[in-house]
Amino acid sequence: MRIVARLVGLGAVVSAVLPAIADDTLPTPCTPEPGPVRTVARVLDGETLILDDGSAVRLIGALAPRARDAGAEMGAWPPETQSIKTLSSLVLGKKVKLAFGGRQKDRYGRFLAQVFLEAGGREEWVQGTMLAIGQARAYGLPESFACASELLAHEAEARRKRLGLWSNGVYRPMPAEQPGVLLKLRGKYERVIGSVASVGRTKSATYLNFGTDWRSDFTARIGKNVLAANPEFAQALDALQSKTVIVRGWIERRNGPLIDVADLSQIEILDGKGNAASLGVSAAAPPDSAQPASTPADPNPPKKLRPIPTEGSEPGAVNL
Repeated sequence: MRIVARLVGLGAVVSAVLPAIADDTLPTPCTPEPGPVRTVARVLDGETLILDDGSAVRLIGALAPRARDAGAEMGAWPPETQSIKTLSSLVLGKKVKLAFGGRQKDRYGRFLAQVFLEAGGREEWVQGTMLAIGQARAYGLPESFACASELLAHEAEARRKRLGLWSNGVYRPMPAEQPGVLLKLRGKYERVIGSVASVGRTKSATYLNFGTDWRSDFTARIGKNVLAANPEFAQALDALQSKTVIVRGWIERRNGPLIDVADLSQIEILDGKGNAASLGVSAAAPPDSAQPASTPADPNPPKKLRPIPTEGSEPGAVNL
């Protein structure tokens, strides 16, 4: 089954909140570079594959649930075990092709790839499938936000239907007005919901403040590099004041709890009906036409690589 990404009504939501952004401004559809074709020999966890040549692949953009999400015992968290089972059923022993957008490897030497299953002359986007059935959450990393629009659209479908992990209260958006609770989630990937109290600017960043005291309340930081890459958004940020938004990312402690926004896809704006639309999400279909290629030689192989984490270790999304 080929899954098509869609997010209805996004243009209206974004233009209503950020009038400085033109209605016809949409990101370029995701077109990753084709990579090697291999067979999946092992499924290490809900987002990591071992291929027949011994190389490891992370399903970049699809964050698998982990026991630490709920403080559960390793191997005993149902969403985690189900995601591993689902991914194994989907790809184990089957031929897949890799495709790349941005950074190709992490510091462990694992490929950061979009993965396509070759079956019956058709291609199925593995990340899209895992997200659309609620077995992963969409995310990105610096240099690895390719296909964010399509990833989020697939996730939105699962959230709407409350599929998989989205039927579990652990993965509900956390309220911004509870900074003490958020600090206890430091180092975890969360979606935080709240009303923007004010927009503050410094030379290096712009801050969305969700309370009156930035020293203790939840804050979202948007670096100047992100703003420079999105000038219309930067000019219209003041329009977010008093709007209800959801910010996704890893919780850090900088004074109070903070999420560092490295891409506009980390910010969702809620309309009057409670529907969320992520900034910069297009209605483009997911990339499903990448052509297979021989295994590329690495022209600059790292001299030293950290050993690949063993099975059961924490997700590499926080170990780049």
